Amino acid sequence: MSKSVVVIGTRGYPSYYGGFETAVRRLAPFLADAGWDVNVYCRAGQTKDDDEDRDPRIRTTNTVGLESKSLSTLSFGLTSVLHALWHKPQVALVMNVANGFFLPLLKLRGIPTVVNVDGIEWERAKWNRFAKFVFRLGARLTARYGTILISDSLEIQRRWKRDFGRKSVFIPYGANLAIPSEVVPGLESGSYVLMVARFVPENTVSEFFQAAERLAEQHPVVIVGSSGYGGPLDEAAQRLAEHPNVQWLGHVSDDKKLLSLWHHAGAYFHGHSVGGTNPALVQAMACGAPVVARQTPYNAEVLRADENLVAPDPLAIESALRRMLTDHDLRAKARAANRARAATHYDWEDVCRRYELTLQEAVLGEKAARVGTGVRQ
Repeated sequence: MSKSVVVIGTRGYPSYYGGFETAVRRLAPFLADAGWDVNVYCRAGQTKDDDEDRDPRIRTTNTVGLESKSLSTLSFGLTSVLHALWHKPQVALVMNVANGFFLPLLKLRGIPTVVNVDGIEWERAKWNRFAKFVFRLGARLTARYGTILISDSLEIQRRWKRDFGRKSVFIPYGANLAIPSEVVPGLESGSYVLMVARFVPENTVSEFFQAAERLAEQHPVVIVGSSGYGGPLDEAAQRLAEHPNVQWLGHVSDDKKLLSLWHHAGAYFHGHSVGGTNPALVQAMACGAPVVARQTPYNAEVLRADENLVAPDPLAIESALRRMLTDHDLRAKARAANRARAATHYDWEDVCRRYELTLQEAVLGEKAARVGTGVRQ
């Protein structure tokens, strides 16, 4: 009997938007290899259909929704769920607790769900009070109706147990351990400061920009990312890029270029503050980037290197990055430690295997429920 799964809540396949999309690019082919029929719901214009790495076995379905900062996740999630209700796969892999509003529908239809709860969305500074309320309510519904929950960090797992009384399976993100050799043209290996982030306040973007303005007097600075919607942080990046020692590359969807930027960076700043195991941080470590990260429980869990964690203060960020750039021994130690930790704890093959086992458990749990033995809580 064939196994079928739909993926709800990402931009689609193949897409290079963020961490969920990176996970799906790795997970979908793995599941196809294991005999699953995989259908990924997509947003029109958000996928790279001519990608040479696209697996033809992965089915995709475009759904409709409202492309806006506040309504896109909910609207595209709803239409994806309605399609899934009609076609009834064996299991749904749902990304993001905003889709928790639709889990009761899937449950009524007898479709078990595996939900990646992501970070603590209702604590993100980019959302207004109403949006935070929506995410918090979505999380409560996820805790009540999700068949199995996945936390991508131990700290997120702890928060869900404390706040919602729900256990979850810990499965982090993986990293591509292949290391590129060529430096991006115009850059010198080991000489530049790098930041890769979406331009939102909780990623410490503004504080980094203030530090970068001073660092650029002696060192090249490379910035990757944007808000996706324009705004003050994009405008600040544009002004900063007027400095001859600063390059703002915007969003980079070329994986090889991004891996090279991490691999050859003299110091990489990771300012994310409210997520769990961040995909960009894990990938930077796998590339051997010398990381300076904002002090948070999530970053401390991933790095296990307290000396490279800093407060969200421009002067502290500048000092830590300058030290990493100029201290050869510190930089070499950070490179080696980060590569080793990524290889040991964040291997994509292991991550995908654990996802498949969890999907299988959800399917078996639903079958057991139908004969009265109950579903795991």
